[in-house]
Parts: sequence; structure tokens; C-alpha cells
Amino acid sequence: MSWSKLKQQLEGFLSPALQGRVEYRAPGYRYFADKSGICYISVDKKNVLNLGDKTNTIRWYASELDIRNDPGIRIPVTDDDIEAVRQTAKGPIPEDRLIVMARSRLSTEHAKELMAAQAALTKSNFIVVANQFLTTPIEESLESNDMVLNILALVDRRVGKKRIIGMSEKMRLKHPVVQYFYELRRWTL
Repeated sequence: MSWSKLKQQLEGFLSPALQGRVEYRAPGYRYFADKSGICYISVDKKNVLNLGDKTNTIRWYASELDIRNDPGIRIPVTDDDIEAVRQTAKGPIPEDRLIVMARSRLSTEHAKELMAAQAALTKSNFIVVANQFLTTPIEESLESNDMVLNILALVDRRVGKKRIIGMSEKMRLKHPVVQYFYELRRWTL
């Protein structure tokens, strides 16, 4: 599918409050056919997400340690997580230490997922993900670990007010760019 057709379909799914505010742009360079190119998702004519450039207004993480040390990311620990640590431990461990160990394990997994998601952002990947978004149910896009799928689903008109409000807890674990689009959508309800 051509870029202009894809862009038209994606912008057709935008929430009415975001029509004209959110825009997908991909300046193409004819003589660089072997390059993946760049793609922007802009809000109010500002490039919020520059797919392929990490120097934009959204916080990008340079390492897993940055993610683990970010005070804005709070990872909830369940009883199942604590039990998994207890099973792998040799000998008795105090309960408060089990919680710390479980949180550390979860934050490492979360950091690896975010770093992998950041590394995959280019124009060619955006086109693949956008085509996937157009052919899959909206629920799958919302639950996905892919940042671009999450963003496309959050600005979609098929996601209603009740669902947006109900997913605030899940959004705390997402990348800051996904959180930005969540807040944008939440404030336009």
C-alpha cells in the first residue's frame, strides 16, 4: 500500500477530537531507495515522535539502567511474582527482601522490553506496524507491547472514554511516548 493511502486510512481512524491535531508524516527521498527513511507523528504541527531520531521532546532511554532508575516507572509486584522468587531462592528469605528481589526482576524485564521497542522505530517498521494495526482488532493493539501499535490504538476513535479512563494503571508501565499519547487522548475526552 502506498504511503498516501496508508496515511489517509490512519487519519480516518483518528478520534474526532484529534482530527487535524495528530498527523502522520513521512518525507520521502527519491534517491535513497535503500534507506528506511524517517517518519513523524506530530501533534499540533510539532514532531512528537520522530521515528528514527532519538532527539525529540519525549524521553528516550540510553540504557536499561536509566529505565530501572526512573522514578516515574512504578512496577506493581503481585503475589505470583513474590512466589516465583521464593521458588528460585535457596533457603529462607525475609518477606520485604522478596518484594525487592521481585521488583528488581520485573524492572529488568520491563527495561529490556522498552529498549527493544525503542530500537525498532524506523519508517519501514512503521509501515509494517500500521498495516498490522489496520488488520487486527483494536483490543490486540491496545494490549500489544509494540509502542507504535499502542499509539495508533490510543488515538483511534473506536476506543471510548470508559476504556481510556480504565487503562490508567496499565499506562504507567508503558514508554513515555505512549504515556504522552494516552494523556493527550484523555484530556480530549
